[in-house]
Amino acid sequence: MSLGFKTPLFYCHFNTAQLGSSRPRSQKHRILSVEPVQTSVFDGYSVPRNKKIRTDNLGKVKLNKDFVLRSKSVLTVDKEVDVDANEGLGTKRSNYDAIVIGSGIGGLVAATQLAVKGAKVLVLEKYVIPGGSSGYYERDGYTFDVGSSVMFGFSDKGNLNLITRALKAVGCEMEVIPDPTTVHFHLPNDLSVQVHREYTDFISELAAKFPHEREGILKFYGECWKIFNALNALELKSLEEPIYLFGQFFQKPLECLTLAYYLPQNAGDIARKYMKDPQLLSFIDAECFIVSTVNALQTPMINAAMVLCDRHFGGINYPVGGVGGIAKSLSKGLVDQGSEILYRANVTNIILEHGKAVGVRLSDGRELFGKTIISNATRWDTFGKLLKGETLPKEEENFQKLYVKAPSFLSIHMGVKAEVLPPDTDCHHFVLEDDWARLEEPYGSIFLSIPTILDSSLAPKDHHILHIFTTSSIEDWEGLSTKDYEAKKKVVADEIISRLEKKLFPGIRSSIAFMEVGSPKTHRRYLARDKGTYGPMPRKTPKGLLGMPFNTTAVDGLYCVGDSCFPGQGVIAVAFSGVMCAHRVAADIGIEKKSLVLDAALLRLLGWLRTLA
Repeated sequence: MSLGFKTPLFYCHFNTAQLGSSRPRSQKHRILSVEPVQTSVFDGYSVPRNKKIRTDNLGKVKLNKDFVLRSKSVLTVDKEVDVDANEGLGTKRSNYDAIVIGSGIGGLVAATQLAVKGAKVLVLEKYVIPGGSSGYYERDGYTFDVGSSVMFGFSDKGNLNLITRALKAVGCEMEVIPDPTTVHFHLPNDLSVQVHREYTDFISELAAKFPHEREGILKFYGECWKIFNALNALELKSLEEPIYLFGQFFQKPLECLTLAYYLPQNAGDIARKYMKDPQLLSFIDAECFIVSTVNALQTPMINAAMVLCDRHFGGINYPVGGVGGIAKSLSKGLVDQGSEILYRANVTNIILEHGKAVGVRLSDGRELFGKTIISNATRWDTFGKLLKGETLPKEEENFQKLYVKAPSFLSIHMGVKAEVLPPDTDCHHFVLEDDWARLEEPYGSIFLSIPTILDSSLAPKDHHILHIFTTSSIEDWEGLSTKDYEAKKKVVADEIISRLEKKLFPGIRSSIAFMEVGSPKTHRRYLARDKGTYGPMPRKTPKGLLGMPFNTTAVDGLYCVGDSCFPGQGVIAVAFSGVMCAHRVAADIGIEKKSLVLDAALLRLLGWLRTLA
């Protein structure tokens, strides 16, 4: 199979941004740089404004005559989001096929996939903009991503480009910028590894660091490709829908059996089959930590393979104007399909009648009703808060025995003078300086995104954005007075900045033009996630993905979507969850084919498999 990538230029019909002039990174990895008025410059070539820029599978420039730059749209809440829309919704019974609680990527993908199938959907969002942890906010001329700036599933090839496919389904495309380096690792013992977009370049670099492990490196990542290729060969729909499953098995039996084989396995166990060097195995732990916030022994192999290969197959592609544009595009597409999204709609309860989920109650007292309810909240929030007082279903008890809430993050959003960053600075960095044992400890490792390396329009001229985050538990921030809380944020942020100044960017402290610090309490407040968590983390070594719940729940008419459902955390994973949820709901409301007998048998089988975890 070809691992090359042909760069797409996506056009979002309601929110595209002109690329400002950006500083070249290096001759090898120089990226799109557009002068505001006359021409754009790509790797030394002057490109007229009526040309479209594409790359071939080696990243070399191709030109297409219909390249168009659009003027920048300012991402303001008042202009982009009608927060008063749907204020007339009352308490009468509605004809919604599905009500979705929360507008994170998982919820929006589920909603839009249902809408394009003809379902009438209502999305309820507590905040004033969509996206959740894939949202954005603006301060002093900076457009900050709330969460990660590393976008998987955003290419124009294969079946795992789920963000692209979700946007296309509702008639919207976004212009993206390819990132030549997924992440630059800065690790103990001065180990430095760049994960290049080209797979052969990455393997060559890693093998050069560990020449005695070259064969093991090839075998481990080779197994990742087996899984990725199997996933990429299938039409991705609900694993809880038997007609689809049987159809896929008869069409692609080898691929289905491959995935079944790896379903109960973890990345760390497979890595240890082929590698012996402790430092190399620690590097694999760091690779998996970015995926799942746990080490390789606790990361399901299917999850690891999906991410470790997609970054080379489709590549990491950053949306022009910021990550928040994805959720805004999906929200507009949802409305264009005849469905609705209501902001400032804080759901406090899921309404049950005779044990079936039939509606929701908002904090202002309104009650809204639909055939099905989809919760994009975590399963802890869904069953602990939205269904508070109800008996916890046995399968949710089992889930909470197997998984705990992953830690939240301390996040630092900074604007700095561009001159402080070296010309060849990569967009994404992972820093763990001195001790491998600190990988999973609070504040032990640091992830840093600099999205203005790719899109300079996100910051004022001659400035860059630094988005820094490190794991932190909410317990570390509770019980403090306002004064002590603010003082602690400053102390922790100063320490993190000092580490980055020492390791990466000398003098960065004196270049800071803007800074905001968010604690786990901030994440809990704005994202409505219990303890600010970013998904489930296994209590002990899991059996791959066997213990992960799917979209259906023990409550009739209630479905879950997002990072606490199969296959777990990350943008590509929650998008997959949304696709699966939409298919299962569509079957249950009569839009897709369904077999009651086969459904019951499959759900019993899946329930039994989870008991083996």
